[in-house]
Amino acid sequence: MIRIVLAEDQNLLRGALGALLDLEEDMTVVGQAENGAEALDLVAAESPDVCLMDIEMPVMTGLEAAERLKGGSCKVIMLTTFARPGYFERAKQAQVSGYLLKDSSSETLAQSIRHIIGGRRIYSPELIDVAFEAANPLTPREMEIIQLLEAGRTTKAIAKELHLSNGTVRNYISIILDKLYVDNRIEAISKAREKGWLK
Repeated sequence: MIRIVLAEDQNLLRGALGALLDLEEDMTVVGQAENGAEALDLVAAESPDVCLMDIEMPVMTGLEAAERLKGGSCKVIMLTTFARPGYFERAKQAQVSGYLLKDSSSETLAQSIRHIIGGRRIYSPELIDVAFEAANPLTPREMEIIQLLEAGRTTKAIAKELHLSNGTVRNYISIILDKLYVDNRIEAISKAREKGWLK
């Protein structure tokens, strides 16, 4: 019997998912949580084979919980409505076993769980496409500069910290804006955050 903990902050969806999985002959839902912190407590208490986790939850996100479960015996499957490349990168780094869209059918979900228990990793093709489309175009030096901009540093302060001239830093900023197709620093920071490139 495959033992499952289910973490989802929307009660209706959590109840429906739990009921559907309980209908599978080889699966049982041993606990339901409405945030990542509760999910960690349930995993510790129940030692499930699989933890199905939504990404965006209050208190602690599914990604934060997955990072804490990394390397443990419980296999983590992320469920998401968001095909965001930054999320996919973090999920991969947390070594999750599956990354699926919530609109997958219950049959697809059940089959994916069985494959994952068998040792495979399952990622929704749509999510992989988005991740590849949105590779970070910025060089390590440009990333360093945008991180300093995010931290509120001025051009002058960045130049001093990186031992560059003010003009060189301004050139870098102009290149960053071009590469990200934005008009100003605020938009550049916002876009880099949204893509998951700024930690």
